Amino acid sequence: MDFKSTASLYRSELLDSVLPFWLEKSQDYEYGGYFSCLNRDGSVYDTDKFIWLQGREVWMFAMLYNKVKHCPEWLQAAVQGAEFLKKYGHDGEYNWYFSLTRDGRPIVDPYNIFSYTFATMAFGQLAIATGNEEYASIAKLTFDKILSKIDNPKGRWSKLHPSTRPLKNFALPMILCNLALEIQDLIDKDFLQNTIDTCISEVNQFVRPELDGLVVENIATDGSLVDCFEGRHINPGHSIEAMWFMMDLGVRLERPDIIESSKDTTLRMAEYGWDKEYGGIFYFMDFKGYPPQELEWDQKLWWVHIETLISMLKGYYLTGDHRCLEWFEKVHDYTWNHFRDKEYPEWFGYLNRRGEVLLPLKGGKWKGCFHVPRGLYQCWQVLDRLSANQ
Repeated sequence: MDFKSTASLYRSELLDSVLPFWLEKSQDYEYGGYFSCLNRDGSVYDTDKFIWLQGREVWMFAMLYNKVKHCPEWLQAAVQGAEFLKKYGHDGEYNWYFSLTRDGRPIVDPYNIFSYTFATMAFGQLAIATGNEEYASIAKLTFDKILSKIDNPKGRWSKLHPSTRPLKNFALPMILCNLALEIQDLIDKDFLQNTIDTCISEVNQFVRPELDGLVVENIATDGSLVDCFEGRHINPGHSIEAMWFMMDLGVRLERPDIIESSKDTTLRMAEYGWDKEYGGIFYFMDFKGYPPQELEWDQKLWWVHIETLISMLKGYYLTGDHRCLEWFEKVHDYTWNHFRDKEYPEWFGYLNRRGEVLLPLKGGKWKGCFHVPRGLYQCWQVLDRLSANQ
């Protein structure tokens, strides 16, 4: 592989196509914040605003301002989104709503902890970009809220009866691995280290030796497997995404054992999740091979494949395992041939099992300015380093 030309491909797609799309099409210049429900051509089809996607977009523009170049347009886009969030996104005590009307009135109350995590990331990254102490304070206060919710993330909004089948979910320790590094400059070093150690330990509980190292999404609170829909549930893309977070932690901690085991898990999950008939990675699976309860189980989603690209590249760069490079090339071909829109900027999000576009939207309730630009940035950066070595 020519790493230099591939790095240029990812860089150009980010800076010349995807990022300008969000900069131009998503900003709400009348009320503030961003539109995320965008048609194929970028036209707005719904004006509701989802807090986790608002936070992701603030983070994206602030992160690229900090790490790529000090572009005033990017900083301005991040600040205006953050000011909208600061004014309307929470209940006054930094309990972050799930969704708002266009002009900032609450629609769905603060039940989703990912509203909190992406608000933390947004204000943490923007504090670095601006030096604004208020933004840093919001990030720290929200992070404290997250830590207080770890044992019961949805609180009184949980639909589950508390004592019948208590489960732990993979998503929270997984996102905390990434979040801890995002705001490491804002919290006490000892506390940061304890948080990282706890996250690593928690994530490893979901990697199951009795399933040949597969990662499940839910386990019992005592750490055992549970034979039910939720207990058998596997999300290959989710676990693969978590593994590059773990690799980053392994680099920070100078722990090659973490890097190696995370790389191996990435390879296992890609092999397990790959559709041998049509190509691409399944969305949901059941580790016993039973029919999953999610009707969309066999769809091919944008973020699953983009996160796999990141993990495979990092696995190859950090360990030299050529299986990672082979998988990167395989997933790269599938992703660029199926998800990239050849007529309009940004990428499709949802394909059917055969790889045909299921929804032509570029953004919605779950897809925003995040996985595509973050993935392009991450891959570009690793490919640049590989190019230098080459």
